[in-house]
Amino acid sequence: MSTRSQTNAMGLSEEVQRHSVHTLVFRSLKRTHDMFLSCQGMLPPIDEEAEKIKKLVKARDCYGLVFDKVERNKINMKKSQPNLPKSDTVDTYKDNLPLSITDNPEKNNKNTETSMVLSSPSTQNIAAANRLINHIMPKPKWHPPWKLYRVISGHLGWVRCVTVEPGNEWFATGAADRVIKIWDLATGKLKLSLTGHVSTVRGLQVSPRHPYLFSCGEDRQVKCWDLEHNKVVRHYHGHLSAVYSLSLHPTIDVLLTAGRDSTARVWDMRTKANVHTLTGHTNTVASVVAQEFEPQVLTGSHDCTIRLWDLAAGKTRVTLTNHKKSVRSLVLHPKVYMFASASPDNLKQWTCPDGKFVQNLTGHNAIVNCMAVNSDGVLMSGANNGSIYAWDWRTGYNFQRMQAPVQPGSMDSEAGVFAMAFDLSGTRLITAEADKTIKLYREDDTATEESHPINWKPDIIRRRKY
Repeated sequence: MSTRSQTNAMGLSEEVQRHSVHTLVFRSLKRTHDMFLSCQGMLPPIDEEAEKIKKLVKARDCYGLVFDKVERNKINMKKSQPNLPKSDTVDTYKDNLPLSITDNPEKNNKNTETSMVLSSPSTQNIAAANRLINHIMPKPKWHPPWKLYRVISGHLGWVRCVTVEPGNEWFATGAADRVIKIWDLATGKLKLSLTGHVSTVRGLQVSPRHPYLFSCGEDRQVKCWDLEHNKVVRHYHGHLSAVYSLSLHPTIDVLLTAGRDSTARVWDMRTKANVHTLTGHTNTVASVVAQEFEPQVLTGSHDCTIRLWDLAAGKTRVTLTNHKKSVRSLVLHPKVYMFASASPDNLKQWTCPDGKFVQNLTGHNAIVNCMAVNSDGVLMSGANNGSIYAWDWRTGYNFQRMQAPVQPGSMDSEAGVFAMAFDLSGTRLITAEADKTIKLYREDDTATEESHPINWKPDIIRRRKY
């Protein structure tokens, strides 16, 4: 066969092949079009009754707690005030709540139908709506705002920890300059400097029953200082890495430390013996606290968990996994049998001894390093960006937001709050910060409920347990 005939044959075969591919694609597209076109009219009609039942089931599933509370309030209100006019009865609450639920979804008929409506309160029934809201979400207690009244300089590095002595006369701070400094609480003057650590001091605690100050640091050392002679009298050896937190048991001569080796250790204060090594966390243990009652030891870790420990057995009682990010701080309420935990996702409150979740305190959108709570129910939280938030413990209402001022000569990025503590009276707050200063805050005596009103906007479903 000649070269020309071969070329013609190849061109003819390519043409046929191209034509057949186009034909197949066209047929496939047509078949798909026809199939969907024929199915278009075969869709079943929308069943309104089924849609209504579906919405009722979904409403009950999502807002069942609110339904039950509304029903109970209806019954109680009708029993206590049977002679109220129709406009003031609980039945009219559905027109007043910001996000209200009308009737119980189980009573499903044509006349009474459960629905969630968004409506503005009418002037006529606003008092009745407020009564129900206060029952579901109690109004927060008024607290005076806090203000900065003293800045103390003296450290040459980040101030990482602070503690107040039981006599409420002085407080101690530890910093990245490896020095522990003791300050007069009333005047803010330096009384004493203790040197001995060879790296950042990360934890301090004064014993309420002995003249001892305990310290720990990133040099893996845990020291006991005799405050009568101002020198170290004991070392507690055992941690394999930096020690980030320590706590003293209020009634037993026991010291607890925790750090980067993912363990918390229990020490006999006098014999220096390592009584227990509390293992179970899989990352740095950032905070350890001790209390007199069960659970006697609580730890928060960068593995996003909180563990409640049986001190006698040296084992975990409960592991709380609600947090989604690292837990950097735990704090015990001085009066109520509860504690709070801080994480970048939110702050959470729990009840002892089983660690039952109470509520989220949302809004402090930063890496929260520390917390402190006083007997008046004021919870303070401090973050890496220098923000300090004040919360009402009972309701979780955020009544104040402060920004710690950066000292002249410091960068804006050095605005972090690393540690905080209330004095024994609960009227002064001491913060340890990244600009190498210690700041003292107190309540504003000139503030009143009229000058600083509670900006309370309740959300009925916010307290639902997740």
